[in-house]
Amino acid sequence: MRIVSVNAWGGTLFAALAPWLGSAKADVFCLQEVTRTPGLTGWTRFTDGERSLPQRANLFDDVRRILPAHQAVFVASDAGPVHDESGHRHRQDFGVATFVAEHVPLVGLQTAFVHGAFVDHDEWTTSDRPRAALATRLVDRARGRAVTVIQVHGLRDSAGKHDTPARRRQAERLADLVRRNREPGDVVVLCGDLNLLPDSETFRILADVGLVDLVGPADTRTSHYTKPVRHASYLLVSDPGAVARFEILAEPEVSDHRALLVEF
Repeated sequence: MRIVSVNAWGGTLFAALAPWLGSAKADVFCLQEVTRTPGLTGWTRFTDGERSLPQRANLFDDVRRILPAHQAVFVASDAGPVHDESGHRHRQDFGVATFVAEHVPLVGLQTAFVHGAFVDHDEWTTSDRPRAALATRLVDRARGRAVTVIQVHGLRDSAGKHDTPARRRQAERLADLVRRNREPGDVVVLCGDLNLLPDSETFRILADVGLVDLVGPADTRTSHYTKPVRHASYLLVSDPGAVARFEILAEPEVSDHRALLVEF
């Protein structure tokens, strides 16, 4: 089974992202920063107090068209205003989406907020936005075992990626989500843009439920990210011995984050 995780950056680099998704041949895609604006296609502009970015109006539907043979699940963490190319204002949902190849049985599904609760913003905020995790339990027929895949876009704090009480609570809720979804014998994968430093206490909390980080201090950013701290995305597994391949993909650049790939 091949699993890919990447922060899709709202589809800002869609011209590169789209063909890569179509050729990556992953059984499971875990995408963070996925947009969904009902009834709208094309491009929008997202603006908060720090950034103004072009984003796809409905990246979720865009990816469904690219991956028609994948089962698609989207969960919104929050929503807020964006403007289309004519300047009209729309409400856009923001969250994470998992795409599972149709030959892989999807036998379990659960979502949980690991920080806050859903908010419909009048204007986007720069910090303390709610975060939802998405767990899927899959059957790997080739190996005769189940794989629990949990993805999350971790809390962003404009002050930095250091540990905070909110991030400790987030880690504890992620650990609880692992406990609730895995069954004896499952391989567990936890992945996503965690917005953490490599020495975060989060990894100690997740180690208590048997998860081992494969990324460590490696660079997970592309040339589109210009800040000096280049740690963000991580991938943890419960059984490192079952991993046949793990790679942090420097090319192609489909986001300001590098994609993470693991094969069992």
